[in-house]
Amino acid sequence: MNRRTFLLSAAVSMAALALPVLSSSSQASSAHTLPPLPYADNALEPVISARTIGFHYGKHHKAYLDNLSKLTAGRDYADLSLEDVITRSAKQAGDAAIFNNAAQLWNHTFYWRSMRPNGGGTPPQALREKIEASFGSVDACKQLLAGAAISQFGSGWAWLAQDGDKLRVVKTGNADNPITSGLTPLLNVDVWEHAYYLDYQNRRADYVNAVLDKLVNWEFAQQNLKA
Repeated sequence: MNRRTFLLSAAVSMAALALPVLSSSSQASSAHTLPPLPYADNALEPVISARTIGFHYGKHHKAYLDNLSKLTAGRDYADLSLEDVITRSAKQAGDAAIFNNAAQLWNHTFYWRSMRPNGGGTPPQALREKIEASFGSVDACKQLLAGAAISQFGSGWAWLAQDGDKLRVVKTGNADNPITSGLTPLLNVDVWEHAYYLDYQNRRADYVNAVLDKLVNWEFAQQNLKA
């Protein structure tokens, strides 16, 4: 090998070493991401501890993104919005794993925003009027939400959702959400055990009632209302 060939070969090798090694998840579309929490991980204490947030957001929520990235790599799903992935995969029996991870990624992002530090209280006027027209009172709405969350068998979610001009309280199992039924989600409560077990053990009702009394983000729910 002459000196010129040696130098060219060495330069190519050094350039190759400088390139980052891409994992399967980093090659997936950036359309699917893990949004940052809207508050510090200790901001919901004492209702939800920083320890629970650390495991829930940092482990469980992130795992749904990692799994979805691997499952959709090289497929047209990778270029769709998360909502489109959910609605399309829900109709494909062979894509149950994609649906579960996409929906859980979406559900959890929605859940973090359904709460805020020093939440609860009285909903903003437009939402309050919708709630009163649909349920009679804010307290009646909260009771229905609590009942749906507490009575959901196994893992799942309780939702305040919009159905045309009316609001509804619905519960869904596992990863399912109201989008697949044509409803507009306004807020949700996570009743998978990883959402509360470190803080409340088997006392799901205590967790649900504390969230609805002290953390629920009515302002976020109003932002999701459709005219």
